[in-house]
Amino acid sequence: MLSVVIAVVAVIAVVAGLLIWRSRRRRNDALATKSAVTRQDGGAVGGTGSQDGRSTATAAAASQAEQAEQAERAGSAPQSTGVQQSAPSADLSSGPAGTVQKATEATQPTGPSTEQPESSDSRLVRLKARLSQSSNAFGRALFSILAKDQLSESDWEDVEDTLLLADVGAQASEELVDELRNDARITGTADPAQVKEALRAKLLALVGTGADVDRRLNADKPYAHKPGVIIMVGVNGTGKTTTAGKLARLFVAEGKSVMMGAADTFRAAAADQLETWGAKVAVPVVRSDKDGADPASVAFEAAQRAKDEHADVLIIDTAGRLQNKANLMDELGKIRRVTEKVLPVDEVLLVLDATTGQNGMAQAKVFAEAIGLTGVVLSKLDGSAKGGIVISVQKELGVPVKLVGLGEGPDDLAPFDAAGFIDGILA
Repeated sequence: MLSVVIAVVAVIAVVAGLLIWRSRRRRNDALATKSAVTRQDGGAVGGTGSQDGRSTATAAAASQAEQAEQAERAGSAPQSTGVQQSAPSADLSSGPAGTVQKATEATQPTGPSTEQPESSDSRLVRLKARLSQSSNAFGRALFSILAKDQLSESDWEDVEDTLLLADVGAQASEELVDELRNDARITGTADPAQVKEALRAKLLALVGTGADVDRRLNADKPYAHKPGVIIMVGVNGTGKTTTAGKLARLFVAEGKSVMMGAADTFRAAAADQLETWGAKVAVPVVRSDKDGADPASVAFEAAQRAKDEHADVLIIDTAGRLQNKANLMDELGKIRRVTEKVLPVDEVLLVLDATTGQNGMAQAKVFAEAIGLTGVVLSKLDGSAKGGIVISVQKELGVPVKLVGLGEGPDDLAPFDAAGFIDGILA
């Protein structure tokens, strides 16, 4: 009986061992199968990734090759699509301001197309016609008085009053009246044609003709420096920055390469305004990277860039100055001195609003003393009844009116033509 029990137990032990062995084998087989599948999947994924990477690299290389081929066909390397091109930081500690200034940047205008400014000759014809239709024709008022059969003392007083109201100036008005009184074509005849010719001759003598007055911009003269530097000055509200932009267009129309410097760092929108003008005719603008920077340092950097890039003309726009603020006027002198460390300043143009009349004369005198003037730009001449300021400003300052603005259009700035001006106000 005992032997039977022992035999049964032995059988049970063998069966249990066999079952445990088979269970372990099945588990090991499952693990091995799972590992193999994992290795296969990983290899597939890795192979796909490598293939995709190679495809991407190939596509990129093809794209670069295509760009290079297109650039080679165009004769130039591929260009960046950035709107602004910033220069590296400039340490001006040994420069004009004596301190380290913030970096300036020269913006290179980009866009689908640029405008073609109107030529100077075409402007003169158009602006002469506009002047004859404007309200500043004090010459017509003079002619209506002088064409009378007999001129009384009251008529001569009216002549002088007309001249004074037109801002010709007291001294010039008195001289013109005396000359008209002694002209036989006026006092000895009632022929309107002779009277008009006599009046035209006297007004031309006061304004100055081409033979007597050189109204060319210094940058246009044969012996001009290159780059020729022009500094624009004036009080707020005269249209100084606008005039700088229009002047750039005038030079571009003449085929000159132009650069502008935004040294008006006090008015937040001044540099942006100048950039807008420059972008239309592909003129780069050198400006500070922050408002309120030292304007002299901007002028210095603009002069250096214009020299390095061999520009024909550099136009430096300055902040509007009140002529009774000594510190602001001194800043203009500093801008000129600093600029001349790099390039000689050929021109200082004072922008005057023709509608201010004799008030503009007080401004002009102070600017002449602070920085020295070579010429005057009269803006808004078409909307003024004070065209006589052309005569008075030249007589007081001893410098010619070189440019006139007769409208709001971008090409409504033209060289001043004395004969055209007189003919326009007498038309």
